Amino acid sequence: MAKKIDEEALGEAYNRALALEKAGDVDAAVAAYEEVLAIDPDDHGGAAVRIAAMGRGETPVKAPDAYVETLFDQHAEVFEDVLVEQLGYHVPMLVRQRLQALKLGPFKRLLDLGCGTGLTGGALRDLCADMTGIDISEKMVEIAHEKDLYETLFVAEVEDFLDDNDEEAFDIIAATDVLPYLGALEPLFFGTADNLTPGGLFIFSSETLPEEILAGRAYMVGPHQRFAHADAYVGERLTATGFELVEISDINVRMEDGQPTPGHLVIARYNG
Repeated sequence: MAKKIDEEALGEAYNRALALEKAGDVDAAVAAYEEVLAIDPDDHGGAAVRIAAMGRGETPVKAPDAYVETLFDQHAEVFEDVLVEQLGYHVPMLVRQRLQALKLGPFKRLLDLGCGTGLTGGALRDLCADMTGIDISEKMVEIAHEKDLYETLFVAEVEDFLDDNDEEAFDIIAATDVLPYLGALEPLFFGTADNLTPGGLFIFSSETLPEEILAGRAYMVGPHQRFAHADAYVGERLTATGFELVEISDINVRMEDGQPTPGHLVIARYNG
């Protein structure tokens, strides 16, 4: 039985932590976020990610599920407007352009991991006979459902779904804007390999930071509470999981505070 969260104490601690973080008092902000975690161990507010973004504590292996779910449930209604119109997010169209430029497709079965409101599904609909979408946010899935793009939709955490799924394999799996919520990539890459046909494609976007900031780390939480990955780490993990790189492109993932967010669009083939 989950113990009831003291919402009032949680709100107070979280607001205090945010204010201290904004004021640049890192030690006090970290202490306040630790209070937040003590009240809400599931971490709906992403305190662990915020602590890591300030360069303290252990870098989590992924953003907490409760945080990602809450974040996207809260923003579902305005998600496309904010992401596409305000943050200039065009990764789904970049995915389509690269697949067409490389003459890849059409595809029998697409799995869209972290499908959100269906931006990638919409961009690839005419290239795929059958599309399945997965997202941790029920509200996002409801919006995707209204668009009538996917044959099948599930509300699930991506790694759990890949682990549990025993349906027919897919010949393409897409994960746009999923890696910024994951640190360690092994569960995602192994899970993807398990659900792909031999020769199937895995296409995903990631965010990165300059080598001097990453300082030899495989991944870290960047200033906007999103995970950035080193190219070398992404490449190594793909190879170790049985993928070969088809193409890696430098892209601007989105704008943040008027600045481009550098990242990559990666297309890999599963050798089986």
